[in-house]
Amino acid sequence: MQFQGRTAIVTGAGSGIGAGIAKAFARAGANVCVADIDAQAMERVVQEIEAAGGSAIGVRTDVSKSESVGELCQQVIEKFQRIDILVNNAGIIAPEAEIDAMDEQTWDKILMVNLKSQYLCCHAVVPFMKKQQFGRIINIASRSWLGGTGLSNYAASKGGVVSLTRSLAIELGKYGITVNCVSPTLVVTSLFLGMPKEEQERDLQKAQSQPIPRLGQPEDVAHAVLFFAGEEASFITGQHLYVGGGVDLMTSGTL
Repeated sequence: MQFQGRTAIVTGAGSGIGAGIAKAFARAGANVCVADIDAQAMERVVQEIEAAGGSAIGVRTDVSKSESVGELCQQVIEKFQRIDILVNNAGIIAPEAEIDAMDEQTWDKILMVNLKSQYLCCHAVVPFMKKQQFGRIINIASRSWLGGTGLSNYAASKGGVVSLTRSLAIELGKYGITVNCVSPTLVVTSLFLGMPKEEQERDLQKAQSQPIPRLGQPEDVAHAVLFFAGEEASFITGQHLYVGGGVDLMTSGTL
C-alpha cells in the first residue's frame, strides 16, 4: 500500500504503538503529523521519520481539549493542505480498582483521554474529509472493552470507542469516509519494557497459551491500521479487528 499525497494524523504518536503507526505511514509515503502531549517524545519521532527520508511534523496536542485539537488540525492544513487519515491512538491506563474504590477524578480522566478525545478529533477532521469526499478514520480500542475486574473505567472507555466507530461508519459512508477500529492486546513497547521483570514474565507466560504464542509488536498493529487506511479498503467500514495473536479466540485467560 502506498500513500503518496495523503496526510495522516496519528495521536499519541510520541511512543509505543502510535510511534510505530506514524513511522509505517511515513515509510509508505504519507505526510505524517505526530501528535502527542509529550513534546520531546513527539520531536524524537519526527526526527526519526525525517532521518529515514519521510515527511513529518510534530504538533503538541492535548487530545482531551477541543482548543488543542482545533490547533492541531489548523497546523496540519497549513502545512499539507489536507487531512486524509486520522488514527485515534492516544490513550491512558490507571491502576486497577473496583468500582467502590474508584474515585470520580480517575473515572473522568480515563473517559476524557480515551473516549472524548476520539469524539473531539473526529469532530475536527470530518469537515475536511467531507469536503474532499475522502477520509479514513481508524480508532484504537482494546480487548479490555469486554470488561474485567478493576477495569470498569478503562473497559467503558474502550467499549465506547467500539460503539463510536460503528455509529460514525453509518453516518459518514456516503461522504467517502470509512471508520474502522483496531483492538490490540499486549504489545512490546517502552511501557511494557519498563514494567517489573516479574510482570513481564507473567505476560510472556500468558502469551504462550494463545494460538500465536508471542507478544505483539507495534508493527503488527501498524499493518492493520495501514490496511484500513488504504484505497483497497474503500468498501470496508464499521469493522472491529483484533490484533492479538488469536487471544480473542480463547475462552479462558485474558491478556
